[in-house]
Amino acid sequence: MNRTLPKSLGVAAAAIAVTAVILHLMGRIWICKCGYVKLWHGVVVSSENSQHLSDWYTPSHVIHGILFYALFTWLFPKASIVTRLALALVVECAWEILENTDLIINRYREATISLDYYGDSVINSSADIAAMVLGFFLAARLPVWASVAIIVFFEALTAYLIRDGLALNILMLVWPLEAVKTWQAGG
Repeated sequence: MNRTLPKSLGVAAAAIAVTAVILHLMGRIWICKCGYVKLWHGVVVSSENSQHLSDWYTPSHVIHGILFYALFTWLFPKASIVTRLALALVVECAWEILENTDLIINRYREATISLDYYGDSVINSSADIAAMVLGFFLAARLPVWASVAIIVFFEALTAYLIRDGLALNILMLVWPLEAVKTWQAGG
């Protein structure tokens, strides 16, 4: 894998750059309207959520990478790691683009507690894709039990601390439940 790492990182950098340009052409702002970039922004219900490099939703993107590694290893066991990463990047980049369309932004506002969500900054989306790449390579290097432990830990942590996470996010986008929305709002 050491020989493929530079190629993999090049593929990832190219995918991130292309996605960033597409998002900007869609009207997404490069950085937070606040005018600066923070490494971490931990306040979920704020205008700066999804605007900086990382936030409480970054762990879900690491989980994406773990799940994409598992999926594409299962579907294409003989494919190179670069090919599997490229497939994972296609899915993740497509999601970042879709997530920042009016369709999904409005869906978040209707079905979840994210009433003030207005999309990600380009830098946040780029960092989210990089977090997916991190998860992908963690899964490639770690035993399966460790990857599963990371997923369980991140889901439990975000559910406990912010009443959200990847599984809850998917649930509320696909099949919103009023009871979950009430719980997420602190009720």
